[in-house]
Amino acid sequence: MISRRNIRVKVMQTLYTLASMEHSGQNGTGNASKLLDDKLDHVLDIFTVSVLYTLRIAQYAETDAANRSSKYLRSNEDLNVNTSIAENSFVVKMLRNESFNEKIRKDKLERFIDQEWVKKIYLQLAKSEAYSNYTTKKEHTPAEDKDIIRHIWEQEILTNENIIAHFTDELPGWEDDSELIIMLMQNFFNGKSKVNFFNLLSGEKKEYAHELLNVVQEKAEYCMELIGPKLKNWDKDRVALIDLLLLRMGVCELLYFPTIPTKVTINEYIDIAKQYSTPQSGQFVNGVLDNILKDLLKENKIKKTDRQ
Repeated sequence: MISRRNIRVKVMQTLYTLASMEHSGQNGTGNASKLLDDKLDHVLDIFTVSVLYTLRIAQYAETDAANRSSKYLRSNEDLNVNTSIAENSFVVKMLRNESFNEKIRKDKLERFIDQEWVKKIYLQLAKSEAYSNYTTKKEHTPAEDKDIIRHIWEQEILTNENIIAHFTDELPGWEDDSELIIMLMQNFFNGKSKVNFFNLLSGEKKEYAHELLNVVQEKAEYCMELIGPKLKNWDKDRVALIDLLLLRMGVCELLYFPTIPTKVTINEYIDIAKQYSTPQSGQFVNGVLDNILKDLLKENKIKKTDRQ
């Protein structure tokens, strides 16, 4: 579910945290792999909470029905609240998913669900045309059941600035990882892969993540020997730390990851620099990596099994 670009970002964030710890006198090198795993696990926590929010909002239909039927003065509408969304096939399937339930229980993720927000979003949902169309049908296909839950996430949650602000304030990591979470949720609803709520990465991608982190640490001195001369037109002391980390990561991919084409490596780190560093960082990373690549090619140091 998670792409190599997402992994590169998590490795970059791990290296940045380690550099910050070193700057403050702490030694986090020995815990680098654990720190990376923690960052990946935290993404999985937020993703799971996002799924859980959509389900709890759908389930609130039953709470709403119970509340309205217990009113002293009840209208016919109060006595006939449609609860089909709470019992639809997609909701039932997810609530029976063992890894999903165990993840919620093990990491106590229910604590992040604010019942007032669940109620607010449900009441907002109940006024929507999509909900009206769904509840007026007596029977639904599995695709229709999934679509109404997707609607909750995409149209009722993501478009609501107030609940997104709540996520930013109360859901640790949302601000940093929201783009990744949105991508994971999109893949989740598209059903592109089976979700294991205990493992965000396949074995191959996890190996890549840890190998990249370890190689960048081990080859730090050599990478800086290659990078340093290319900074002659730049004030080295003013180069953003993130840019230097991305350059080290890029050089390591060029040299030590034979199955990743050089063009892919350079383009990926340009895009990450544009997104996570300064406005000039994309151009800077492009220029430096391109110059280093030319030197390495001349010296026949680039060994790719599938070069592009």
